Amino acid sequence: MTNPRSKASLLIGVIFIGVGLAVFGIRLIHAGPYAMPHGAALFGGIGAIVLGGILLGVGRFRPFGWIAVAVSPLALFPALYSIMGESEEVISLYARDSQENVVDLRLWIVDRPDGAWVGMAREKALAHGLDGQTLSMLRAGELVCVVPRLHDDRDTAAAVHAMKVEKYAVAQIFGSIGLYPTEATAATVALHLEPCPTS
Repeated sequence: MTNPRSKASLLIGVIFIGVGLAVFGIRLIHAGPYAMPHGAALFGGIGAIVLGGILLGVGRFRPFGWIAVAVSPLALFPALYSIMGESEEVISLYARDSQENVVDLRLWIVDRPDGAWVGMAREKALAHGLDGQTLSMLRAGELVCVVPRLHDDRDTAAAVHAMKVEKYAVAQIFGSIGLYPTEATAATVALHLEPCPTS
């Protein structure tokens, strides 16, 4: 007869692998070039797959299985956050890092009468030199030229952040449990994605 612990480890292992694969698969719902996960999302996706494989391999909750379960939140949290974050509208803003490597910034976006806006930490915006740069933005499968203009006044930053929380369900869900700020912090800035001037 199959050990119930073996069934449990197999089931949890399959779930972990499914979550890991979903990190990569969810991005296929967006039109245009595929946006490869990176940073915490990539770590979470690969980590969930590896932990699921360990659970399938041990067949029951032996020491390696228990260790995999114990460390699973480190992978599952960023994996689930990435999946939920990519389930709604996300844009790619192609910027450069300090080594001049092209970076695909995946961002939530909101629209106001004066145009499209994104919000982020001031440090992130400055690290990528976004203010006033001519960049490419991929939105709904269409690549357009934009010039982000940084606004760090509290009223604008707060208004854009509030619109993001209203638009995105994941912001509301994680905000309700204290894992996402429901109001703009002192470090939050807003960027107006102005269309590039036409010659």
